[in-house]
Amino acid sequence: MSVSALGSSALGSGGPLPRGARPAARALVSIALVCGLTPGGALAGGIPTLETVVVGGGPEEGLIGLAGAATEGTVSARQLENRPLLRPAEVLELIPGLIVSQHSGDGKANQYYLRGFNLDHGTDFATRVMGMPVNLPTHAHGQGYSDLQFLIPELVERMQYRKGPYAAEVGDFAAAGSASIDYFRKLEAPFAQLTVGERAYRRGLLAGSPEFGGGNLLYALEWTGNDGPWSLPENLARLNGLLRLSQGSRDNGWSLAAMAYSARWNATDQVPRRAIDAGLIGRFGNLNPTDGGRTRRSSLSGEWSARDAGGWTRLNAYAIDYSLDLWSDFSFCLNDMALTGSCQRGDQFHQADRRKVYGLDAARSWFGTLAGRPADFTLGVQTRHDRIGRVALSLSSARQDYLAIRSDEVAQSSVGLFGEALVQWHDKFRSILGLRSDHYHFDVHSSLAQNSGKLQDQITSPKLALIFGPWAQTEYYANLGFGFHSNDARGVTTRINPDPRDPAYLSPVRPVTPLVRARGYELGVRSAIVPGLHTALALWRLDLASELVFVGDAGSTEPSFPSRRSGIEWANYWTPTPGLIVDADLALSRARYTGAEAALAGGRHVPGALEKSFSAGATYDSQARWTAGLRLRYFGPRALVEDNSVRSGASTLVNARLGYRVAPGSSLSVEVLNLFDSRVSDIDYYYASQLRGEAQPVEGIHTHPAEPRSLRVSLRVRY
Repeated sequence: MSVSALGSSALGSGGPLPRGARPAARALVSIALVCGLTPGGALAGGIPTLETVVVGGGPEEGLIGLAGAATEGTVSARQLENRPLLRPAEVLELIPGLIVSQHSGDGKANQYYLRGFNLDHGTDFATRVMGMPVNLPTHAHGQGYSDLQFLIPELVERMQYRKGPYAAEVGDFAAAGSASIDYFRKLEAPFAQLTVGERAYRRGLLAGSPEFGGGNLLYALEWTGNDGPWSLPENLARLNGLLRLSQGSRDNGWSLAAMAYSARWNATDQVPRRAIDAGLIGRFGNLNPTDGGRTRRSSLSGEWSARDAGGWTRLNAYAIDYSLDLWSDFSFCLNDMALTGSCQRGDQFHQADRRKVYGLDAARSWFGTLAGRPADFTLGVQTRHDRIGRVALSLSSARQDYLAIRSDEVAQSSVGLFGEALVQWHDKFRSILGLRSDHYHFDVHSSLAQNSGKLQDQITSPKLALIFGPWAQTEYYANLGFGFHSNDARGVTTRINPDPRDPAYLSPVRPVTPLVRARGYELGVRSAIVPGLHTALALWRLDLASELVFVGDAGSTEPSFPSRRSGIEWANYWTPTPGLIVDADLALSRARYTGAEAALAGGRHVPGALEKSFSAGATYDSQARWTAGLRLRYFGPRALVEDNSVRSGASTLVNARLGYRVAPGSSLSVEVLNLFDSRVSDIDYYYASQLRGEAQPVEGIHTHPAEPRSLRVSLRVRY
């Protein structure tokens, strides 16, 4: 993790900062968590300067005296470089307690779990890459869809994360947490990397950062192909490119970036366990060979930052062009039988999304005093406009549409204003008071005129953090914060049921609430009292006014009852020697629906909610020839129905990596994913489906298996 030069002594040991330094440093860290910026440098006039010095790499290291909560942290490139990864988005699993899985093809956004949530594809966890938001509202496949398949792990310099709705700078989709990922501006040396593996896995990466026009031009080109273990070859083809021109530092400088990404794939979605048990298909079998998708994402973005002794100003702008076509079949014959009395076409449906996203963020921090005490004040604005030319759902057969359910054009705009005041009231006590106000405008033009409309809504979210210490290199935190997630604009304006598969077709329906409030509480402690060991413990609770749940036969999420989650998290980061990093984290949580309606509905358990997770691992770099990484992840059982009568199984996966520096500038590495070839599920659902030959729908577990043991070999050459 990058911290100030002072951090190599005072911060690394948990010692106090000089009076006046802590609020200014905290302001920089606070903004960095959203903008992908990190403060650094020595002190000048009681305020940190900007030269970045790397002093460690742990999510807890150096944050005593700076952090506003026990569960915020930073992940560095050092932690990533020797970590075995099956998928790009598994970078997020460096966040303690977060699980990444998949229930479809590798071109589709992953499934995420954190703090008692099945986050589906990203709802209630906000992600940013190089200052650009990744979550997509009013998305064809699910609200807050967060596709990180375009991420290039080798280019990630740092990831800064928060949990809970306690930061004023973070708005929509951040009730459970948020992560901001930033790439390097300059690499140590250009390199070419080639990876080959079992089941036709192949990947090539070319990257470098030569000097250009007085700055650095970071470039990268990546291509990935994969068939996977599936009976139907996945035939994944993923192409990814990046150009980033930068000058100066993150604190005093600018960057311009262009990114382009495309992918196509065949998908083996979740299948009924009864089909595997009956021998109709194998464990990696497929019931609809035409499922799959294609997607495209291109973007232009720019960042500018200027800082002096009086304050810090940041600007960030972006434009994104995005499309997705997704063909899925989760219920097989259920809807076709209901519509036609036969199963000629099956239940495949096509979800299409075409949009352009524009945004501009600005913030200014002032370093000063309040009532004679050191204080920092920040004001910011975040604007975003999603111009969705088409968001559509159609019934299809072999990827050919035959019945449109609905097709909409949506213009969705938001403006978020936030302010934050940090005051160092005493050497052992500081507070952070924040306030955020978000205004949304929805404009929907639907294929059914009755479902068109315009609506506005706004929500205000206060935040408060009280931080005590440090005493004996230990700091204590109390956090309270309100947050929110937005609902799909189509649900906000819908007045009649548009689905001809539903017996209630064209019947009146009640629109959903546009903005759903969340309220979080947290008590935590962070300690570095043991040399080399940084540990953080937190008790938390989160109340959500309306749950979003996955609907199997529609492949989307719908609003449900209010809910309450609570839990405990314990994260540890240990560096016993300079070349060895050991970490371990445990998360326990409880998720329940609240209110009388939930009790009448037959149960209070939130289906799919994460209850237990544990991960542990180690990475080693001899600084000479050998490198190694070992990782264990336990994903606990979950309730699959509201009354807890059906539960998923648990899964334990172990991944390993061994590397050898063949010569200066050249290295060879071997990864073994799912080292012990565990026959477990990546994900389980419980809902009704109907197979060919079944007289009526059958409720049961639908599963997507974890991939079997896989071997991958990589050669990297610097040039």
